[in-house]
Parts: sequence; structure tokens; C-alpha cells
Amino acid sequence: MRNRMRRHWLVACAALAVAFALPAVADDVPPGAGPAGVPWQQLSPEQQRVLGQFHGRWDSLPPQQQRALLRGAERWETLSPEQRQHMQQRAEQWRNLSPEQRQEVRERAQRFKQLSPEEQARLREEYKHFQNLPPGEQEKRRRRWEQMSPEEREAARGRRDQRQDKAGKPDR
Repeated sequence: MRNRMRRHWLVACAALAVAFALPAVADDVPPGAGPAGVPWQQLSPEQQRVLGQFHGRWDSLPPQQQRALLRGAERWETLSPEQRQHMQQRAEQWRNLSPEQRQEVRERAQRFKQLSPEEQARLREEYKHFQNLPPGEQEKRRRRWEQMSPEEREAARGRRDQRQDKAGKPDR
């Protein structure tokens, strides 16, 4: 149960990272990637190596998807070996999710994007705080949260928000 929840959380974070990265680069069009896209033969050998899994179907992909994949390939080349390994693990976790789990992650990401910037920042800080807790404390809090009813969870959120309002900062 713990590993599954952790995997869901990691995948959700990865999905959020991608969701926030895409708008920032949506207007960046690689050279030669006009409205008609880029033929596979025009890609550099390095781009072809990174995008090799798309070789057989590249020319049939929509130009927008080609551009997104090219941007991803460019970013991939800037990553350290450790970062690449981490991304490969995240991709594997995503592939191992059921369609229902993937949909749940997408819905969570969509709900997150609809929050105010302040609320998003607060949630990021809470997550960062949780990640800095000792593993035993993380597990204790995770178990306590899982055992709460939806009403108890909502009440806990309300109490936390009241403490934050009184202190003028996030409750830690």
C-alpha cells in the first residue's frame, strides 16, 4: 500500500512538472519545425538517436507532437546521467499505472492547475516539508491520513488552515 501511494504521488509530481514545463516552452519552435513538421531525415543523428522509438511513425505524427518531442529530446540531452536515470524510472512508473490510475493522476494535475498560485505554492511547500521528514515520521503520518474518514481529513485541513492563518505562515 505504501509503495503504491508513493508511486502515485511521484507520478502526480512528474505529471505536474511536465504540465508546468509545457506552457513555458509551447511557443518555442525548433528550427525547421514549421506548420508541416519535420521529416525524419532532416533530424540530426543525435535527435534520431534520442527519438529512435518514433522512427517508424515520426512522419505521421502531428507537427505539434513532433515539436514537443523535439523539445523533450533537447532537454534530455542537457540532463546529467543521474537525472536521466530518475526520468527513466518515472516513465517506467507511469507505464506501470493502470488506465484508471493514469486518469486519476491527470485529474489531480488538472485540479492543481485550477488552484490559485498561492495555494499551489502552499501545497508545494507542504510536500517539500513532508519529504524532509524522517522516513518513520512520513510513514506515521501516511498511516494516520489513510485511517481518517473523508470528514476527518477535511476537519484536519480546516484546523491546519486556522493554525496557518493565526501564525501568518504555513504550519510546520
